[in-house]
Amino acid sequence: MTPGPSADEARRRGRAGRHAAVLLGGAVFVLWAVATLTFFAIRLIPGDPAQAILGGPGSQASQEALDQVRRDYGLDQPLVLQYFAMLGRLITGDLGTSYTLKVPVAELLGAQIGGTMLLALLALAAAWVLALALSLWSTGRGRVASALGQGIELVAAALPHFWLAGVLIAMFSTGLGWLPPVATGTPAGLVLPVTTLAIPLAGFLAQVMRESLLDAMRQPFVVSARARGERALGVRFRHTIRHAALPGISLSGWALGWLLSGAVVVETIFAMPGLGRTLLQAVTLRDIPVVTGVVLLVALVYVVMTVLTDLAARIADPRLAQEGAR
Repeated sequence: MTPGPSADEARRRGRAGRHAAVLLGGAVFVLWAVATLTFFAIRLIPGDPAQAILGGPGSQASQEALDQVRRDYGLDQPLVLQYFAMLGRLITGDLGTSYTLKVPVAELLGAQIGGTMLLALLALAAAWVLALALSLWSTGRGRVASALGQGIELVAAALPHFWLAGVLIAMFSTGLGWLPPVATGTPAGLVLPVTTLAIPLAGFLAQVMRESLLDAMRQPFVVSARARGERALGVRFRHTIRHAALPGISLSGWALGWLLSGAVVVETIFAMPGLGRTLLQAVTLRDIPVVTGVVLLVALVYVVMTVLTDLAARIADPRLAQEGAR
């Protein structure tokens, strides 16, 4: 007979299953909360959705046409019934049809998400490189380097996207003429938008990594490595960088969601097609299905990235998995 799992193994599996259930339940709750808040918030914006469907205030639609549209789209129903109807459609995966573009929202988002995700992922990678470089350079190298590093982190983290974008355009486009001031569909056209998103995030990540790096440098395994004669640079890259990266890994899910929200400003400034400009236009035109779809998609990306970063952190530091199994 094949022996069954031991009691310890069964407990570990049970805890792992409960952890997965908590993650799944949290994901469902976040998506429901986002959908609910978006539904009620968009209705606080002045304007008539029926007019938006018929082409906006300038369409001069008749009252009969407005009433017919309200009946067709369920806008004449009480707000509570409209809310539950929206939830029912979302459960079945139906995001509805854009009021202004007259195309399915899922099709519209599918055409726009590629550019925005590319922008956000490149900015996340650039922020990681900048944050690690700044942390490794300034930590444990004396008071001057530490103070300078902390000052750079604070300033970078506080920079607003719209101001930073203007400065970068003035320097590298208007002044030096090295880079285009708007997106051109080429790698050069991505440099300024990516940099605009990456610098503030790098400042924040570097602040978080600094504490972990300092803590790792005081650990016994680092002291032992130095006692064996390893050079300081080797100790940092072989022993401490993994511990310094753990907070950044855990925050990457939040960071990607933050980058996607920042894309609203950056895509508008640099005339880039993507979810950010789509959301801004939809809010302006009161296109409720598109607004709901974009916000839900961003929330879904955040949820998925949170789960993936949780798994990545457990792989990078097995102690997290052991603590979760206790």
